[in-house]
Amino acid sequence: MNTPPRSPFQESAMRRFQCPTLVAALLGCCLSLPGWAQQSPEPAPQPAAVPARTSVGVARLDTVWIQPEREAPAHVIARNESKLSAEVSGTLLRWTADVGAQVARGQVLAQIDPRDAELAVQRAQAALDATLARLKLAQAQLQRSRDLVTQGFFSKEALGQRETEVTLVQTEVSANRAQLATAQRQLAKTTLRAPFAGSVKERLAQTGESVAPGSVLYVLSESGAAELQATLSPADVPGLRAGSELRFVTLGEAVPVKLLRVGSTLSAPARTQTARLAFAQTAAVSPPPAGTSGTLRWRESRPHLPPALMVRRNGGLGVFVHQGSGAQATARFVTVPGAQEGRASALPATLGGDTLVVVSGQAALQPGVAIEVKPVSGRSAN
Repeated sequence: MNTPPRSPFQESAMRRFQCPTLVAALLGCCLSLPGWAQQSPEPAPQPAAVPARTSVGVARLDTVWIQPEREAPAHVIARNESKLSAEVSGTLLRWTADVGAQVARGQVLAQIDPRDAELAVQRAQAALDATLARLKLAQAQLQRSRDLVTQGFFSKEALGQRETEVTLVQTEVSANRAQLATAQRQLAKTTLRAPFAGSVKERLAQTGESVAPGSVLYVLSESGAAELQATLSPADVPGLRAGSELRFVTLGEAVPVKLLRVGSTLSAPARTQTARLAFAQTAAVSPPPAGTSGTLRWRESRPHLPPALMVRRNGGLGVFVHQGSGAQATARFVTVPGAQEGRASALPATLGGDTLVVVSGQAALQPGVAIEVKPVSGRSAN
């Protein structure tokens, strides 16, 4: 059956009727979907993140500690170095020893003009001789007076005067003898002698020069009694006191020494301390002469941490040690008191020989991080 053609008005009405019907049909389909199709699926639970463990190498502390060798500058000094001065005034007539000369004890070094002193000795001797003559006369008169008193020809009062005269003259004799000794001593002072065997370090005496008491003529260093003087930092003093193998090294030769004393004062501005050491009496090596410079060396007796193991954390130098076991192992930082960069430091009392210390990988560690121990060649990690 043929459908009659629609007019434009009918076509427009048909389109308005079909659009709402289609929308309603689609809405009904959506409302008829089951509940499980309308809900989005929940994400599956993720496993907890495991913190990363830093791989490090550890070893027993007693297998890595060291006993370092220390050194300090030192030089040989004479135990006695004296400035010999003139004790009397006068003109220097001659000197007998120049710089570097070896002199014996009592050897004449310089002679000051002795003529004035010799005249003073002569005057004192003459005064003493006169007083002795008076004393002899007074004693003879006293003896005669005693004889006369016995015979009744001399009074006891006059005898007392004679005895007083003898006493006074005896006092003058004693005073004149003291004056003579003083003059003789002044004469002896015109000759400058070496107070000990040694070598001349300086000669300031000049022939024909006028000298006064206190004028330095020679500087003399004693030989055969030299000591070693070393300059130390305060941190090295405890190690030197307890150290071993003390020796003075100079010109390729090592001479054994022993510690005598360490000065308690600090020198400014370097803030160092001075140590005195004596040379060991050995037939193999003779002590070097005064003025020799070299190096004092000794070995620390206390265990020390190698500088390669130490790192800086929280403003201080220290080492990381292993604590815990298995998956619970962590790194604990132990500060080393007084530690210095690039220098072996004394072992803290809190660390024992069986402590496991981190020997590799410590540069990347932080206190408390989880660690995993890896094998270390040549070291124990038990």
